[in-house]
Amino acid sequence: MTTSGTSGSTTHPAEEEPGLRRVLGPKLLILFVIGDILGTGIYATTGKVAGKVGGALWLPFLIGFVVAILTAASYVELVGKYPKAAGAALYTQKAFKVPFLTFIIAFMVMCSGLSSASAAARAFSGDYLSELTDDALPPTLVAIAFILALAALNLRGVSESVKTNVVLTVVELTGLLIILAIGAWAVLTGDGEPSRLTEFEASGTGYALLTGVLGATALGFFAFVGFEDSVNMAEETKDPTRTFPRAIFIGVAVTGTIYVLVALVSSLLVDYETLEGSSGPLLEVVKAGGVDFPHKLFALIALFAVTNSALINIMMASRLCYGMANERILPRAMGRVLAGRRTPVVGIAFVSLLAIGLVSTGEIEGLGDTTAFLLLCVFAVVNVAVLVLRRDPVAHDHFRAPTVLPVLGAITALVLASPLADRPAEVYIRAGVLLVIGIALWAVNKLAMTVRA
Repeated sequence: MTTSGTSGSTTHPAEEEPGLRRVLGPKLLILFVIGDILGTGIYATTGKVAGKVGGALWLPFLIGFVVAILTAASYVELVGKYPKAAGAALYTQKAFKVPFLTFIIAFMVMCSGLSSASAAARAFSGDYLSELTDDALPPTLVAIAFILALAALNLRGVSESVKTNVVLTVVELTGLLIILAIGAWAVLTGDGEPSRLTEFEASGTGYALLTGVLGATALGFFAFVGFEDSVNMAEETKDPTRTFPRAIFIGVAVTGTIYVLVALVSSLLVDYETLEGSSGPLLEVVKAGGVDFPHKLFALIALFAVTNSALINIMMASRLCYGMANERILPRAMGRVLAGRRTPVVGIAFVSLLAIGLVSTGEIEGLGDTTAFLLLCVFAVVNVAVLVLRRDPVAHDHFRAPTVLPVLGAITALVLASPLADRPAEVYIRAGVLLVIGIALWAVNKLAMTVRA
């Protein structure tokens, strides 16, 4: 096949690796997208968002929902147009034809998935796990073992991973429905403090209020990431051009609605200081809800939820490695597939090691904010790319987003990625270090390609 992008070289049939197996139909893909979005963000960072905005916890999630829909429209158009596994990297290369930019975008996407998986690992080893055991287990050691276990499951195959995802999606969705039921009961019985819903933590008005809301939205946006990962499953999806639009839009709409309702319930029942101080904020909601629901059972549900997030992010990052290797953006060895299982074995090993490294660099809030920052930068580029690629028609029919959506998507992504969002310096430092690592890998790959030529 002829690769688009960096080298333009042709791979002879004898050199081709076996292709990926198409196992995802429409219903499974919808569940996959919902499961990809649900998880660590809402279960673990709700309290940190409350700490930034106060009782008006619902507002950042509502704004994040709008921003996610805008960018989702661009992804839907592009995956229908180019149903390949490399996602944002492929779209960037086709639009701008700058190999260095393509690599940086691809590396940022990969690192965002790994920082998300690391945040999930940290959440797994936090308050939810503490509710189930009296033993003080070392959090970092638990987080590392957690990532290694997911890597082993990923190696078994996409079918096993996706089936596990479906089960975990049902479990984590059940947990959020429990929160909504508790909230409904609280409203019917007159419990809770409705006045909290309009309280802002930031003192004064104007700039302080704006940066507080933007900062909370930027962190809260971590809860919406995941739909962009699904496009990396394009080569494992049946009829992706027709299947993806419905799956992505339904997935974002369902999760966005649930998030806003969960945020309303959380603020109604628990003050923002208590939420902020917990790595298991939804467990605090259960405890305050006035309903005799087993706390340990909910903690177990939450652990399943963060496990699902990490599983999907490790899986997507490894598929991104596979796609980039096939496009000659990463060394060809990264595209090596495990015989029999037909899973990207080298990619899985590589991203798992990076995730383990990230676990030691921060806590849930910092890792989650890093994920959101990296993806907001990528989303800005993708929203511009969809407009540039309007000049590149394809023979088949596909979804086309109204032009205003990618324009607004690019603007909102840039605003949330800017210093206006008032994020900690450690987020920019962590992202900068990751980019330096990416640039070093780019230089090594270029040197290897030059030597082979």
